[in-house]
Amino acid sequence: MYWKDDDANEQELIAGDIVDVAFGVSGHTLPVDHAHALAVAVRQALPWIADEPLAGIHQIHVAASGNGWYRPEDTEGAVLHLSRRTRMVLRLPRGRIAASQALTGTVLNVDGHVLEVGKSAVKALNPLPTLFSRYVAGGKGDDEETFVAEVARELTAMGIRVRKLLCGRSHEVGTPRGPIFTRSVMVAELEKADSLRLQHSGLGSYRMLGCGLFVPHKGIAPVKGASED
Repeated sequence: MYWKDDDANEQELIAGDIVDVAFGVSGHTLPVDHAHALAVAVRQALPWIADEPLAGIHQIHVAASGNGWYRPEDTEGAVLHLSRRTRMVLRLPRGRIAASQALTGTVLNVDGHVLEVGKSAVKALNPLPTLFSRYVAGGKGDDEETFVAEVARELTAMGIRVRKLLCGRSHEVGTPRGPIFTRSVMVAELEKADSLRLQHSGLGSYRMLGCGLFVPHKGIAPVKGASED
């Protein structure tokens, strides 16, 4: 019972400490490969965000880009067409919610594309058993087996019990210093505490570019085996 009590307290702490803040945005288009430009624009409006180790900026996805499991191989010049339902989501410590409201009413320049930021809504972390990250950074030369093994090792080091792990297609996130190699990752059959811990802490580097940020995923078929493409 002692350990169960500790788990319950940890769940309450983690669930309340980190949240997603979703801002309504308006504009016409964004580059498909917009992560770096968006991070620069957000940091200009919220300079403190770069000093928050658990803060992150989700990449913006719209219906035309699918659910993020697949994106165009050639992103040069490709754009996303924004809709009224498009949201820009920041993962932030709860104590920074008020400070993040400085974004409302601002106009961001994302690589020459105008993004007007509206009001926001706060969403708590949801401890669903299946989590999905569109981009988890890894070594460019890593094959799928090596990538999955490294992800499993990192999760285990975080104290997260890995039952089922699915690796998706590779994707490169562009930066001025060169592309960052990533793969999409789904982790299934997580305990509630582990689900919250993974969303809270993320996995790997480049959170400002949307990498390693996990979100709940509903309605998938059971994962067979440790890894599939």
